[in-house]
Amino acid sequence: MAAAFPPASRDHHYGAAMVPFQLHGFYATPPMERLLMTEEWRLKGRVNLDASLVAAMRRAYAYALVLQRIYGIELELDHPMILTVPDPETGLDRHFRLLFDWTFVEVDATGPLPELPDDMCRRLQANLLDAEGLSDLLPSDRFVLRGFSIVKAVEVTDQEVLSALKRDLIDRESIVSKERFCGVESRLRTLFRRPNLKLGIGAIDGDRVLILNDFSSHEHSCIFADSAHHKVSEFAGTIYARAVQSGEPIIIEDLAAMPNRTPVEDSVLASGVRTLVVAPLHYQDRVIGTLELGSPDPDDIDATHLPKLHEVLPLFAMAVRRSMDEFNARVQTEIKERFTAIHPVVEWRFRKAVLDELERAGRASAAELQPIVFENVYPLYALSDIRGSSVQRERAIQADLLTQLALAREVVDVAYKARRLPALDQLRYRVERHAEQIREGVAAGDEMGIVAFLRAEVESLFDHLGPFSEAVRGAIEAYRGALDPRLGAVYGQRRVFEDSVTRIADMISSYLDLEEEAAQDIFPHYFEKQKTDGVDHQIYVGGSLVEDGRFDPLYLKSLRIWQLMVLCGVAARADRLTAELPVPLHTTHLVLVQHAPMSIRFRFDEKRFDVDGAYDIRYEIVKKRIDKALIKGTTERVTQPGKLAIVYGQGGEAAEYRGYLEYLRHLGYVSGEVEDVELEELQGVHGLRALRVAVALRDVPAEPVAAQAFRSVAR
Repeated sequence: MAAAFPPASRDHHYGAAMVPFQLHGFYATPPMERLLMTEEWRLKGRVNLDASLVAAMRRAYAYALVLQRIYGIELELDHPMILTVPDPETGLDRHFRLLFDWTFVEVDATGPLPELPDDMCRRLQANLLDAEGLSDLLPSDRFVLRGFSIVKAVEVTDQEVLSALKRDLIDRESIVSKERFCGVESRLRTLFRRPNLKLGIGAIDGDRVLILNDFSSHEHSCIFADSAHHKVSEFAGTIYARAVQSGEPIIIEDLAAMPNRTPVEDSVLASGVRTLVVAPLHYQDRVIGTLELGSPDPDDIDATHLPKLHEVLPLFAMAVRRSMDEFNARVQTEIKERFTAIHPVVEWRFRKAVLDELERAGRASAAELQPIVFENVYPLYALSDIRGSSVQRERAIQADLLTQLALAREVVDVAYKARRLPALDQLRYRVERHAEQIREGVAAGDEMGIVAFLRAEVESLFDHLGPFSEAVRGAIEAYRGALDPRLGAVYGQRRVFEDSVTRIADMISSYLDLEEEAAQDIFPHYFEKQKTDGVDHQIYVGGSLVEDGRFDPLYLKSLRIWQLMVLCGVAARADRLTAELPVPLHTTHLVLVQHAPMSIRFRFDEKRFDVDGAYDIRYEIVKKRIDKALIKGTTERVTQPGKLAIVYGQGGEAAEYRGYLEYLRHLGYVSGEVEDVELEELQGVHGLRALRVAVALRDVPAEPVAAQAFRSVAR
């Protein structure tokens, strides 16, 4: 056997001489005999193929050898056969690839050679494992195989385990299922040749660390619900924090001998771990968690294991990232179902509420969540409204109703001339009475009442009146042609008015959206707007609204100046738009100042924010009534087209905003003297005053404030 197994390598290599195609040996190198052969000289362990496929492979190799030796036909037959056996010392699986050498096998034909068709190579390559087809072409009794085959076993444990880990960790439940987690842990033991190795995974989620290990419940298939939760701050100064900060694995070969242990490391040592490895998990250049390997034996893992560790870290990072993405998607779904659309600035707080409830009770519902309150936030409210929109709307309604009544009167008049029926004369009288009433003014309910009267009393007669004469049919067609097909009523003047209102509101809204996007860069804040005839917007800003809690009054002052600039921009654009509108409409602009911070609470039943506390409710009352406020002792409203009104209640507020207006005058946003007027008492509210100043409608910069800021930064 020296030719097949050189003496210099027989004590180190795995090899055996076997009966051809039988997997039954009669000689083996010492390592092969010790680890891979039974006492009956058969292979130990299990192969990666089932019995039927092993039998088919044996036949295929035999036929391939016949074709090569007898016919000179070379076939590619490379189906890896992996033998897995337990290591007698560790009990861990080891994997070997079996390589067959047929050098010492002779092939003889026992009679005339069977003829092969021209396309034999193609057919064989496609059906080499088809025993029945091969035996038809090459009957087995025509050939004799003599000699022995050489089997060499090459250890591929690392490659097999890494491939298996890749397959395992692709599974969405790879680290959140008890069975799969233990399977992954078992493969790591095999890879590192350490039978007592313990696996731990930490996922960083904001200020939380989610820990998964052997002790985790794995009941919910959820990385959050199945993990132990700790604060990031608990790990300050530990090996875990050092690994995250350095970005590299850290090995503690004996935890018991480690100086200056923290309570976290003491608890790990108390759990029986002596050797500890902590490695950061990276995803897109940031640390998303840690991989922890522990062993009860000191000096069980050292720097020689780092290459294998670096191979598996990306796989675990992928698994952690996917589990966190799936969990975050569930949280987002929960937030959207419970709270509808949430402003991005405060979404972190709703996420925290859901996570806290999941941590406490295992499930989250709006009825169980802790109150979501933001304290010490500063409100900034502003309103851009259309002056006299109610009067203009009433005039449009009046004009449309009179037009429809006139058309109805024409139908009845012509019908009465064709046939002088007393009922038609009475109907003509009723139509005229309604017209006289509308000419005097439109009262509540008139719009619906007139349309209902015409439909019931006039339009219902059209089919009967039409045959009276051609003139009657023409009047009916004129009436029907004037109606809006969707509403069934004359809607001409109202449509012109509504189109004008919509154009102004859309302009204000889009301008606010553009400016608000840039204002978030000043400081993150809560913003909401509401469109009616005009547009009002509400801002809340303060440290409690942001996750890190950092805030400075400088940002509040900047946002107040920004709000004034934006209202001046709205006023200038609305003024220019007025000339293009079919119904000239003018806008008024108001800011409500409150220096004192307030608290806002999310109302789960209404799915919106509201002020919290009796004093803060006063602010909401003022918001709803202030646009109708009059200057004391006059009938003049504080809001006037072309002017900016700033309503305040404290002298300090007036002083601050006077400084802002002086700055805006310098920039060309406002002009003229600043008025300071006292306001008439509102229902339940008194002591309000207002600053009022003219907006420099022709001098306000044409570009939005945000665009100017961006250009300034670029310069």
